Amino acid sequence: MKCDAIIIGGGLGGLMAGATLSKFGKKVLLLEQHYIPGGCATTFKRRDFVMEVGLHEMDGFHENDGKVGMFKMLGVDKHVKFEQIPELHQVLSRKGDFVFPHGYEEVRKTLIERYPEDASGINRMIDVISAIPVEIMKLPKSKWKKILSYPLMPFLFPAVYEASKHSVGTWLDKYITNEDLKLDLTSWMVYWDDDPYTLSMFYYGMANSGFMGGGGHFIQGGSQKLSDYLASYIEENGGTVRLGKKVQKINSTNGNVTGVTYVDSFNSELSPVTVDCDNIVANCAMPLVSELLDEPHASALKEKISPYKEACSLLSIYIGTNGDLSDVGVKYYSTVFPGEDIKELKDVYPNNRGDWSKRGFVLVDYNKIDARLAPEGKGVAVLCGADYLEEWEGLSEDDYRSRKEEVTEVLLRRMEERFPGIRDHIEYVEVGTPKTIKDYTLNPKGTVYGFAQSSAYSGTKRLRDNFLIPNLFFTSAWAFPGGGFTGAIVGGFLTALKMHSDAEWSENSAIDLPDERIVELIEKKEIAENTIELTFEKPKGFSHVAGQYAILKLMNPATNELDMPFRSLSIASHPEEPVLRFAMRRSSSSFKKSCGLLNPGDKASIFGPIGDFALSENSEENIVFLIGGIGITPVIPMLKELQRINHKGRVVLFYSNKELSAASYLNEIETNHPDNFNMVNVYTKTDERINEAFLKEHLGALDEYNYYVVGASSFIKGMKELLVSNGIKPAQIKEDDYG
Repeated sequence: MKCDAIIIGGGLGGLMAGATLSKFGKKVLLLEQHYIPGGCATTFKRRDFVMEVGLHEMDGFHENDGKVGMFKMLGVDKHVKFEQIPELHQVLSRKGDFVFPHGYEEVRKTLIERYPEDASGINRMIDVISAIPVEIMKLPKSKWKKILSYPLMPFLFPAVYEASKHSVGTWLDKYITNEDLKLDLTSWMVYWDDDPYTLSMFYYGMANSGFMGGGGHFIQGGSQKLSDYLASYIEENGGTVRLGKKVQKINSTNGNVTGVTYVDSFNSELSPVTVDCDNIVANCAMPLVSELLDEPHASALKEKISPYKEACSLLSIYIGTNGDLSDVGVKYYSTVFPGEDIKELKDVYPNNRGDWSKRGFVLVDYNKIDARLAPEGKGVAVLCGADYLEEWEGLSEDDYRSRKEEVTEVLLRRMEERFPGIRDHIEYVEVGTPKTIKDYTLNPKGTVYGFAQSSAYSGTKRLRDNFLIPNLFFTSAWAFPGGGFTGAIVGGFLTALKMHSDAEWSENSAIDLPDERIVELIEKKEIAENTIELTFEKPKGFSHVAGQYAILKLMNPATNELDMPFRSLSIASHPEEPVLRFAMRRSSSSFKKSCGLLNPGDKASIFGPIGDFALSENSEENIVFLIGGIGITPVIPMLKELQRINHKGRVVLFYSNKELSAASYLNEIETNHPDNFNMVNVYTKTDERINEAFLKEHLGALDEYNYYVVGASSFIKGMKELLVSNGIKPAQIKEDDYG
């Protein structure tokens, strides 16, 4: 089995490279270890809100922006809508709040009015930044022209030459005198790095030329729209995209790569698959590629990248809101809260490493534009600041959760101080840390920017294309031109152009690689009031443990408005059953509506099994299940498993529902449970809720049991607090919040 090119990773760089190669007629196989494409260009659903993972503003769409032509070539402009943001951002500067506008001349005028004593430096900065993209377009492309023009760089390309010699900090110190102006100009530099004295002035200039020249933009509906479109473009042009597939090895012979061997990201029971190809694109983190290569290439890559340093990561607090935040004073799309102990430019990096009570951050209110992330009357916002993996690694699960709550409270309090009443508009909060980023993207140190854009390792000094092996190409935030949405997009496109013109290709047909995750619905039935069960074929090789969950992704959802076509769902069927069963409450969400409209024969993809919510191996333990509502789902196969192994210990199920009609699987529980079993139904419409006296009445000594708690987050939190306050050790409590 052989294709033209294999793309390792489905971030924006990989998707752009794959889509562009597909446009050129190449048969592409893209392998992404996550169950959705996009890397940080993704979204996720929480309650009524579509949370945007990584995009705040995308720069460009001006006359010198290469993305315009790239997107037109791939049809992006006809399928993805980019919303213009009214202004770049508001800075809550210590000199007084001000709004950073769009347009070179508007920026020039605003800054000179604010800092007239630095008019000369401001003019020089605008002139350099505006000239960089123009000069970039004129840089020689051929090798011999590059050699001939190099001595003339200061004269032919003065802006690029000047910016390439400096960090942002050294340039500002040379040409700007007012420290407040320096801080205003770097107020949102967290979008590129955490230290103005290491961030390349060239990279800063490139990014800001896009924002000043073309303004900021957001993808309507979230960045997942762009990622999904590029993935679909690859498939519509003869390529193949396989999600949930992790490359285990890059195969090579005689100094060239020959293909890859990959495994399933979720199901370890499936055998590895090997596919051959002419060329490979590495879109995954560059340090991870060395782990996939044979020697001597693995060591050569490690040595090559050893001087490079990973950029910072980010903390993101995703917020679902109600009402209009303008009512409490949030007037602009993006509001920058500078670090509270920053007095000079040299204080920026220490502040980013300092306590969250003073660390700078950015507030983005997506509701200031037609973002399409929430229903009418609600909105989505995010708080974001520089962060580091070492602040989150090594914590216990409880300490990790407590630390997230602590940091969230600090930042929400600071936001409330500036915008009194804003917390009354908050419906939902979720925190993404560097650990979250590492878990989902596998990026070392949880960085979102790849290698730091220092003066020594940016621009033409950044690693690019096939620098290591003739037919192994690199494109990602770690390679040329660098991180950020625009960097990844441009890098992927340029890599594909390079491959199209310079790589060697053979004649290959589209590969036949069936997606064995795609299964058909067998049955849909009502199992309680407003509750349905879906029974699907079991994917080949699917082997789960009672208590685990899976990702159910609908192939052709009837509706997908303000939603994603997938959910994490606990598996209701026992591992020995030949099918997979899932249960869910009906709701107004597009996903749930689409599930309710499914018919036998309709298809879905199932990713899994996932999760470590499972029974212990101790057949003598006394078990208590504390279950809220549809949280009963993973317990059904667990009770069957306890029955199958003839569990000796006592098992008690506390099953809480609003009323009897809402309780699912009662008949199944009656016939499938271990011998020493007792069920206590709690109907909150008429009964007292589960409390200390209630548990002691039915259990006696509470510390003689291990507890399995399943339900909504509020239910789990309440039960855990109740148990801990009665001396139950954390090790005795397992929890599952519906996967």
